[in-house]
Amino acid sequence: MKILYITTIGATMRFFISFIKELINEGHTVEIATNTTGHKLPDIYNELGCKVHHIDCSRNPLNKGNLNAVKQIKELVSKNDYDIVHCHTPTASACTRFACRNIKGKKNIKVIYTAHGFHFYKGASIKNWLMYYPIEWVCSFWTDTIITINNEDYLRAKKFFHAKETVYVPGVGLDAEKFINIAVDKNLKRKELGVPENGYMILSVGELNENKNHQVVIKALAEIKNYNIHYVIVGRGKLADNLKALAESLGIGPNVHVVGYRTDVPELYKIADLFVHPSYREGLPVALMECLAVGTPCIASKIRGCIDLLENDLFNPYKVDEVKELIIKKFTNEKTFTSLDKKFYIQEVNKKMSEIYGTGDCLHE
Repeated sequence: MKILYITTIGATMRFFISFIKELINEGHTVEIATNTTGHKLPDIYNELGCKVHHIDCSRNPLNKGNLNAVKQIKELVSKNDYDIVHCHTPTASACTRFACRNIKGKKNIKVIYTAHGFHFYKGASIKNWLMYYPIEWVCSFWTDTIITINNEDYLRAKKFFHAKETVYVPGVGLDAEKFINIAVDKNLKRKELGVPENGYMILSVGELNENKNHQVVIKALAEIKNYNIHYVIVGRGKLADNLKALAESLGIGPNVHVVGYRTDVPELYKIADLFVHPSYREGLPVALMECLAVGTPCIASKIRGCIDLLENDLFNPYKVDEVKELIIKKFTNEKTFTSLDKKFYIQEVNKKMSEIYGTGDCLHE
C-alpha cells in the first residue's frame, strides 16, 4: 500500500511517528507532503526513508500559497498511485480535498481527514463559524473518512457533514510507558525550579499564548493569597513577560515561575501537587493526558477535549472564582486523581488507525 501524508507544516508530523513506523515495518510505503520552508520535519522520517514533497501551504487560509498548494497536491496525486491520501490541519486538508475531488473518480484513492479540533465549537466566535464551518461542510463531500479526536466534533461531523464515514479515534495516542513509574528526586527538582521543598506546587504546560489562558490561574492565586502555593508555567511564547508582569502587579511575583521550554516535563508532572489546564479551546490536550498517565491530580477547563478526559474537577475558564474554588478544594482536603483510560494509549489508537486503513489484519494479528 502506498500512502501520502499531507500537513501544513512539517512539525505536525511528530504526532504520527509510531503508526508510520508500523506501516513501514509491514512493507507499506509512506510519503509526506508539507511546507518545508522554515519548518523542520522530524529527523526520523529521513531515517525511515520517507520521500518528502514540498507544498506552498500556509496556516493563513487567505495566503496565496494555498492556491499553489492545491495545484502541487493535484499534480502529485495524479502522477502517483497512492492508495490513501491522509491529510491533517485545516488549511492543508482543505487544499487536499479540493485538489483530489476530480482525481478520485479516475483513481481508487481513499481520502482521509483527521480533524485535530475543528475551529468551530461550542463557545467559538461567530467569525470562526462563518469562516471554517462552510469550508469543512463543502469539503466533507470529497472525503471518504473524517476522523475526529473528541466527542463534540464527532457528533457534529456525524450529524451535519457528508463524508462516507465519520469515526472517533481518541487522539494520536499516548506512549504511556514514558509517564508511568517515573523516578525523580522531588526536592532537588523543586529546588531547581525555585519551589520550596514543602511548598504546594501547581503546574501548567503549554504555549504561552492567549488561548492557554494561564492568567486565570494567576488571578485565582492572587485571590487565594496563600504564599505557600507556587505556580510553575512551562512553555515558550509571546506572553512570558506579560504573565510575569501580571503576577508582580497582583503581589505574587515570587510565587509564579515562568520557566520556559523544558525537556524534563514528565518529571515535573511527577513532583507537582496539582496540574491545571486552563485553555479556552482544545482538540484533545496532550499535556493533560500525560499528567493523568503520571497520576498527578488534575483540574481543567470545562471545554471540548478536556471533558473527554475528566468527568469532574472542571471549571469555566472565564471565571476566576471557579478556578479558585477548585484549587482550594484540592489544596485543603482532596488528593484523589483520575487515571487515564487505556483507550488513549498509543497501542489502542494504532489499532483503530490500522482498521481505518484496512491494514488491521497484518499490523495486529
